[in-house]
Amino acid sequence: MLEDKTKREKQREILHKFIDRPVDFLIKHNVSPNLLSYIGFTCSLIGAFLIAIGFVYLPVWLSVFVPFSIFWSGVFDVLDGEVARRTTGESQSGAFLDSNLDRLSDIALILGMIYGNLIHFLFGFFIIFLIIMVSYTRSRAENEGVDMKGVGFMERAERLIYLMFILSIESWIHFLCWIFPENQILVLISVYSFLFFMLIFLILLILTLLQRFVHTFKDLRSSVV
Repeated sequence: MLEDKTKREKQREILHKFIDRPVDFLIKHNVSPNLLSYIGFTCSLIGAFLIAIGFVYLPVWLSVFVPFSIFWSGVFDVLDGEVARRTTGESQSGAFLDSNLDRLSDIALILGMIYGNLIHFLFGFFIIFLIIMVSYTRSRAENEGVDMKGVGFMERAERLIYLMFILSIESWIHFLCWIFPENQILVLISVYSFLFFMLIFLILLILTLLQRFVHTFKDLRSSVV
């Protein structure tokens, strides 16, 4: 529990160093948290669309828009919450909107991978199920009064960073294959690398779900005692 809080506190300290000025600018110009949520959602949809149409076969200057759009989706996800906290814009309706748009963004990215033939549809649906369950366990636990901040390897920020990382790698691997088409090692890497990274992603999601189950059961049992 203490480690989870320390993790969250360190993340917040780092974030504040980078987002204080942008947040102050947005507040000064009366930009609403809901608008920021919609912009972040749009960034995710752009990324999902590019993945679905086969971003690895696009020119490099265009394929980099996929991790770039995911990055900005994460940035706006941070900004909307921080703007809401520092103004009177924080509300239950805004939190509800933000949470649902986050889930839709996550699902859109995985559906883009399925449609773009990067992963098998059954594998993709299982990942979607795990992402929803990771979110649901936090929501349900917090309804019971359990503090879930910082619990789990793969919170949404970590998920976006990981996906941004592996999609960037996939783009550059295919670019190298285009430059060196006869290099068999690169061809093999291009075939199996993304699947390997997504398997790791799957395992981390399962571990995150287990962490949240264990943390919640321990907290609820200790409160009964």
